[in-house]
Amino acid sequence: MTNALLRRLADPRPFVAAELRPPRSDLAPERSMDVWIDMHHSLQRLARADAFVLLTDDAVGSAEEESLAHLAANMGEGAGFHGVVPFLTCKHSLDYCRLFARRAASLGVAGLAVVGGDQSVGPPRCVRHGQDLRRLIREDQPELALAGWANPHREPERQAQFVGAPEFAADFVLTQVVSHHSLDRVERFRRELARLEVELPVVWGVFLYRSANPRTLERLGRFFPVPAAEIVREFREGARPEEICARSIRALREAGVDKVYVSNLGSRDAAGDLTRVLEAAERG
Repeated sequence: MTNALLRRLADPRPFVAAELRPPRSDLAPERSMDVWIDMHHSLQRLARADAFVLLTDDAVGSAEEESLAHLAANMGEGAGFHGVVPFLTCKHSLDYCRLFARRAASLGVAGLAVVGGDQSVGPPRCVRHGQDLRRLIREDQPELALAGWANPHREPERQAQFVGAPEFAADFVLTQVVSHHSLDRVERFRRELARLEVELPVVWGVFLYRSANPRTLERLGRFFPVPAAEIVREFREGARPEEICARSIRALREAGVDKVYVSNLGSRDAAGDLTRVLEAAERG
């Protein structure tokens, strides 16, 4: 099975994707539409820049509008579905998940990221693990490229073994957010993948911290490891948000990682945010 995304992931050139969040489901209709219009423009600009886009599903425990419905109804023919990778968590009914995968395939999306979903918030999972749902979707939609999930902060060697198992049922891997402050975890995960001769492409997450607000960092820390003290220090030393994010990208590249996605880009100017981060990475 090959598609544009998998071919691009097999390419040795550096790969950078953007992660975007649909609007929260509790927004007023007018505000929700404004966010989707901004996202439409961002998708178009990112598509022109040959960037793939990950669309989350109930990110950090906040219920979000269903991405496929808005993409199909409001984005129009020029939305560039072939560059979009929606997330699908197991925190829906099994019927919903299978229907979502069928609709995603019919829209011609680049792939589908099928993950377990945070068990500490929201509804329970319909299956135990993301790989269980990926296997079911693979039976229904064998041509749909599927991404799995790994968290190098949680026993990196064990996580690599999960990825390397035949039942992982994915064509590529997305990781939890890492940074230049967690390179030891990155290196341990990569060493174990190499030892196991796992050849799946791995796309590593990095985060665009917009401020050193303690309450924001504490809230984010509930969902992924945040190097709060280090982030605060970098901001106090005068670093701009895009420079801090760029430091993570540069450090990963120096460690041999050439595929990343950038999280926490703004919906209004995601393409501009991404451009500024990448320009800062190149300047370094």
